Parts: sequence; structure tokens; C-alpha cells
Amino acid sequence: MRWGFPQSWFLRGLFAVCLLITIVGLLWWRGPEWDRVGDAFGRVSWNWVAVALGLNLLSVALRAMAWRTVINQALPEDEQPPFRHVFSAFSIGLLGNAVLPGRIGELARVAVLAREMPRGTGLTGRLLGSVFAHRLFDLVPALILTGYVLATARIPRWAITSLEIVIIGGIVVFLVTMLVAGLEHRPLPESARAMRRLLAMARLGLGVMREPLAAVGAALLQSAGWIAQLFAVWATMYAFGIEEPISAAALVLLLMNVAMIFPLWPGNIGLLQAVVALPLRSYGVPYSTGIAFGLGLQVLEMSVGVGLGLLFLTREGLTLATLRRMPSDAPERDEAEPEEPRARARMSG
Repeated sequence: MRWGFPQSWFLRGLFAVCLLITIVGLLWWRGPEWDRVGDAFGRVSWNWVAVALGLNLLSVALRAMAWRTVINQALPEDEQPPFRHVFSAFSIGLLGNAVLPGRIGELARVAVLAREMPRGTGLTGRLLGSVFAHRLFDLVPALILTGYVLATARIPRWAITSLEIVIIGGIVVFLVTMLVAGLEHRPLPESARAMRRLLAMARLGLGVMREPLAAVGAALLQSAGWIAQLFAVWATMYAFGIEEPISAAALVLLLMNVAMIFPLWPGNIGLLQAVVALPLRSYGVPYSTGIAFGLGLQVLEMSVGVGLGLLFLTREGLTLATLRRMPSDAPERDEAEPEEPRARARMSG
């Protein structure tokens, strides 16, 4: 007998509530001294909070620009969307990642952007490929940041093992992607039509990988977004009175991203705070202060993503219920095969 996730929204909601109660119970039972966590929030410097918010906003804008660079290589010149549409879709994607399970936001931003494009032209498939390519450029700053952290930060043994696994996995994904991006389309049997379409969409979306200047530009923009986020983490540390070197902020940012690779529940709330607080103990930061900092850091980052997402969601005339359905509707837009396979079919005919 096969067991699936309950389809009833009531049962899903009940499951989410039970999970949240379990998390809160574990945090209360095995967590820090919560009165000290409250005291840490009482000593927050709001000037540094404002700086962190501004840097997070800059990070979002830079990463949206990187995605637009990737999109421009994946789409025909007359179908390339303006930056305001890309920024709107990217912000709505951040909202989806923050409030919905899994990483639905990655698909939601494609669905939002595809609403303005013609159906049946393969453009949605290209956009899906562009999201993968855009995320792939995270490997560049992530690997640089990992090297910096390993050379300068005080890293717990368990964190070193996690970082080694992420480095190896990232290099493998990058090499496989470069191989796929450079493949020529080869004829596949008709029974493999779905696989042929999937590979065609991925290859077209990865067009930026075959344009060195565009690829470097996207990598630099994505890296600049990470740098802005790094300084936002550092500013948040100062907001909570944690005056440690930027290498400590780099360690926090890196482990945060590792913790968010597999979102077990929306925001990984609880797990993220523990991942942040535990390594800071090697810097002499009390566990309660580290937990407070982790909560504040997540609230600041989510406030930017959720705030921008809600703003653009309203501007697009959408709701959260619509956003939840959009990822499953997006693939249906590509009723025809991508342009390149169709062109090759006409030539062979």
C-alpha cells in the first residue's frame, strides 16, 4: 500500500500545527534560557537593524539582476522581460519560499513571469532552466566563502564535515551542468519524448553557460548579492551586541545556507537558530544570545523577502492561494516543444 501526503487542507493544516507544537516543545524543553533571549532582544541597536535591512534589500536587487542576465541569454531578444517584471517575480518567489513548504518559490517566480508571455512557445521551459542556472551561480560565492571560512573562522568539527560534503556536491553539480549545457541535441526514440523535452528546456535555459561574458557578469552580480548579505549578517551581529570579526559572520552565512538546502518545514525555524547559535559558542557568545541573534537574523531577512513579495503580489493582482497553485500550472503553458528541437525537426523533414 502506498502512503501519500494528505490531500485535505484540513489534514495538512493539522499536520503543520502538530509539527509546530513539537518544534516549540523541543525548543522550550531543550532550548536556551528564554528570559536571557528576551534580554538580548531588549538590548538591540536599531541603527544596526536599519543598516542590515538596507543591505538585505540591496542583496535582493543584485540577485534579481543576476537572474535577469541569465534570462536574457535563455530567451529570444524580443521576449526578454524588463527588469521591473523580473524583480517582481523574484520577490514573489522569495515570499513563496518563506511561507510555503519546499522551495515552491523557485517555480512560482517562473509562473509569475510567464503570465506575460505567449503560450506554447517553450518560453516557460526556458525560464525553468534559467532558475536552475541562476541557482548554479550561487556555487561561485559559496565556494569562495567556504575557502575563506576554512582559513579564518573557528569552525566546530561537525561543521567542517558538512562543508566538505557541500563542496564536493557543488563541484559535481557544476561539472554535470557544464556537460549538459554543451551537449548537442541528439535524436531520441519517440518513447523518450518527455525526456527529450526536459533536456531541451534545460539546455536552452542554460544558454548563459555558453556565453563567457554573460556568465561572468551573472556570477559577479550573484557574488555581489552574497557580499551584501554577508555584511547584513555582520550588521545584525552588531545589532545584538556580538562584536566579532567578519569571519564569524561568514561562518554564520555559510551554515545558514547549508541548513536551508533541505527545507524540512517553512523557514526551518528552530533548526536555523541552532545552526547559527552553536558555532558562535566557539567565539564566546552565550547560547541564549546566539539563539536571539538567529531569530532576529531570520526575521530581518524574511521581512525583506515577505514584504517585497506581498507588495508585488498585490500589484500583480494575485493572492497566496493563487501563488500556491501557480507552480503546478506553469508547465502546462508549454504545449509545444521548445523552438530549437522544432527547428531541427523541420530541417530534418
